[in-house]
Amino acid sequence: MAPVDPHSFADSDHPFATHVALSLYVDFSTSSINGTALISLPSPHSGTLTLDTRSLHIATVLHSETLTPLPHDLSSPPDPIKGQALTVTLSSQSSFLVSFSTSPSSSALQWLSPPQTSGKAAPFVYTQCQAIHARSIFPCQDTPAARICYSARLNIPASLCAVMSAARVSRREPRPGEAAPACPDAAWCAEDRLVEEFEMAQRIPPYLFAFAVGEIKGREVGPRTWVYAEGGPEVVDAAAREFAGTEEMILVGEKLFGPYEWERFDLLVLPPSFPYGGMENPRMVFLTPTVIRGDASGAQVVAHELAHSWTGNLITNKTNEHFWLNEGFTTYAERRIVEAVQGEERASLNIGIGWKGLNDEMERFKDNMEFTKLKQNQSGVDPDDVYSQVPYEKGFHFLWRVERQIGRDAFDQFLKKYIATFKFQSLDTETFVDFLKANVPGIEHEVDLETWVYGTGIPSDATEPVSSVYSKIVSLAKEFTLGRMPGEEEVAEWQGQEWELYLENLPRPAEPSQVAALDARFSLAESRDWEVKVAFLEWAISSGCNEYFTAVEKALKEVGRMKYLRPLYTVLVQGAAKEEGKVLAQRLFAEARESYHPIAQGVVETILSKHL
Repeated sequence: MAPVDPHSFADSDHPFATHVALSLYVDFSTSSINGTALISLPSPHSGTLTLDTRSLHIATVLHSETLTPLPHDLSSPPDPIKGQALTVTLSSQSSFLVSFSTSPSSSALQWLSPPQTSGKAAPFVYTQCQAIHARSIFPCQDTPAARICYSARLNIPASLCAVMSAARVSRREPRPGEAAPACPDAAWCAEDRLVEEFEMAQRIPPYLFAFAVGEIKGREVGPRTWVYAEGGPEVVDAAAREFAGTEEMILVGEKLFGPYEWERFDLLVLPPSFPYGGMENPRMVFLTPTVIRGDASGAQVVAHELAHSWTGNLITNKTNEHFWLNEGFTTYAERRIVEAVQGEERASLNIGIGWKGLNDEMERFKDNMEFTKLKQNQSGVDPDDVYSQVPYEKGFHFLWRVERQIGRDAFDQFLKKYIATFKFQSLDTETFVDFLKANVPGIEHEVDLETWVYGTGIPSDATEPVSSVYSKIVSLAKEFTLGRMPGEEEVAEWQGQEWELYLENLPRPAEPSQVAALDARFSLAESRDWEVKVAFLEWAISSGCNEYFTAVEKALKEVGRMKYLRPLYTVLVQGAAKEEGKVLAQRLFAEARESYHPIAQGVVETILSKHL
């Protein structure tokens, strides 16, 4: 056996599936899905085939034509990271049918009761499959090395709506036998149920499989874009205003990176528990409501997810050890789009915030510098535990360094050729480096590729952004040490990003009186911009300002985005008032845990177990 991915049971000696046809009965009463997966291979295969599963009950595996049982085995005990291997024995077969059901503890699914939703009227369920969670929805070769097409029938309550990262085919009455043997016709064809059908005809890695079911409304904001949301028309309207410039960004992306290959670029604003800022699911990007800031700056998150349409979705890292190929390229592409649409100064602020974040990650991983590399060794490591800004920001700075060396025009030509050459493929770091050397002759003598890709830390030729706005804000932050706060006139034009950059560059810890004075002048703890609010609260707690515990509690019970949970829980257990903070962190997590997505629950559990 030769594994293709340290996070998968998939065997390199086995063929990769080419198509999966899913029939899924969404059961809110049990927080589970009963389903079948018809898995197709490129050609008849004899011998074993291994799939990834986690927290799935495998009812049976059947011959796809005769429906006779096939030999299969589910490994035990479960691997704490990979789950369980489902090994099926085939005899010259090119397809087979798996009947299964998910567990309420599925790591990809969050089931929300009506009180947990924004609308408060109907239940809601959504998926988050990155990095290795698709296996907790259906059995698959859950590695980005294995790209698949899929079709899906979602059987849902007739009062609700489904959306998916795939083309909608129909909304219709259920038909008998569609989900046999996983779901009896009496349940599948009940009067209060409907089927929504979807088709993804382009090959995607399994982590891009996504759907949501609930009381979802939407409106058109461009020729290729609808905005959808759970939570009523006011959320849809706010999102439509925030993302009104989406089509302009798509056009800029096409000019920079080539044709947009996915037809639709729709947006779904999820409940506040969504663990990420955005998820680049093709055709249907998932977003946290915290990116709706009222000043269109949240569109930068959309720019990032849009950029993934070329780097990440079209070209995908072969395994999570090469994650920088997804995120470094996408961060670079995002900033090029932002620069074109919102200007160089706005892009420079984005780079500056990222630069501070990258330096903070060096401190986080100072005892395990492996995870400051671009190409990492993640054997035996849960990718969610080492998720960081390193692949994003160090990857960006590597590409920016190459751009500075060869010039923007030459780099743009290289980037377009790279995307055209490898689209709909998954590749590793070595393949990219070889392609770079072949297409930019002599680059290895001008840029130290070995240090950038395989070395730890931040290379010496990485540079901060150069812009008047960035320099002014950093200078103002340094003056805070001398007791000088910015004046009203100096911040009159500031948006969230300016404040975020300022706060992240303030001294830590600061005098509590200074923290209180800054908040009294600018009401930062109550900011509508979550980036500003969380940056301020983290700084305040690290400075021993326990009077902000109440604001931290309110924040941690309102949202489940890991970008906010991670720093706030960490500063509670590591801050100046560690003992009181630890007690508060434990209580908060006990009370808020069920409102967090399972991935976010795991991240907080890791933080608390390390420090308590």
